[in-house]
Amino acid sequence: MKTNFDELIPNAILFNLRQIEELGLIKVDMAKKLISNRELEIVKIGNKIHVSRAALLKFIESNTIEAAS
Repeated sequence: MKTNFDELIPNAILFNLRQIEELGLIKVDMAKKLISNRELEIVKIGNKIHVSRAALLKFIESNTIEAAS
């Protein structure tokens, strides 16, 4: 059974790193590493870093390995 992450992630346009950590998805330190390695797409507003819901879903889905049936 495939997990539907679209239903699990709140409907917001942008999330800051702290919000992503509070959702239990990625810790802030790991998110910063993923950003510096260009594995996670960001939107920068001033000096604040945000991740779009679409980029978050894309990252999670591309890094999910389905369990064997």
